[in-house]
Amino acid sequence: MNRFTIKDFNTQFPDDDTCLEWLRRKRFPELIDCPTCKQSRKFYRVTGRKVYQCGTCNYNLSPTAGTILDHSPTPMRSWFYAIFLMSQTRTGISAKQLERELGVTYKTAWRMFTQIRKLMAGEEISLFGEIEADETYIGGKRPGKRGRGAAGKTIVAGMVERKGKAVATVVSDVKANTLLPIIQEHIPAVPGTVIYTDEMLSYNRLTSLGYAHDTVQHSAKEYVRGAVHTNTIDGLWSNVKRGIDGVNHAVSPKYLQGYLDSYTFRYNHRQDEQPMFQTLLGQVSSSEMD
Repeated sequence: MNRFTIKDFNTQFPDDDTCLEWLRRKRFPELIDCPTCKQSRKFYRVTGRKVYQCGTCNYNLSPTAGTILDHSPTPMRSWFYAIFLMSQTRTGISAKQLERELGVTYKTAWRMFTQIRKLMAGEEISLFGEIEADETYIGGKRPGKRGRGAAGKTIVAGMVERKGKAVATVVSDVKANTLLPIIQEHIPAVPGTVIYTDEMLSYNRLTSLGYAHDTVQHSAKEYVRGAVHTNTIDGLWSNVKRGIDGVNHAVSPKYLQGYLDSYTFRYNHRQDEQPMFQTLLGQVSSSEMD
């Protein structure tokens, strides 16, 4: 992956006007079909406003309309810088750090943090080849049983294509009727695809669904048997948990899926030639406010 440094950011986006013009060029061609004129027209920036105006009929359009930047009083460069910061590490940064870096209130930082995480969601992922499937439990320290069945934890199911992409989803339980439809959604049952899991009974029906399936017996302290292991997805879970513990400290079940989306987005784009900041910034033009 090519690096995109803070020096690169400052050079490309020195002020709000540059950010707005970048977004305009990203969303619209040089000549825009004017709804009023019914012809392709040149649009010009309106001084002091985040809008462009038809040079013939004065029809206005805003490059920020429908995006996470729509109607935001926060400077556009602050938004772009927040996107830059959140794309720079494997674990991202917290809303509290955004507050410090941008000099905004925590409420503003949290809103920006939440909206930028939405840019990392919604990718349609299909996995092929050698795939590992597993679940993990995320939440604060509580007394009682560890691992499966741990009280008060949020269950997350995941799949990782070796040397490829990953999917992670909050689930209500680890029953076959919950896990298998998620697997079927993201893993086509095609020749050459094999799924590796541990010995949990919920995965036993994978073969009957048309998948090649092999298991590693963790209960017997077997962790690797040739190509059969779940070490790749265990590494993903470790990164997620370290990030949440070290950066965010705690995440409520209500917001956990958004955090998972941000971790898998970074994981899935880790080998891109284009810097992750530019990939994430490119999502702005197609993002929509809730």
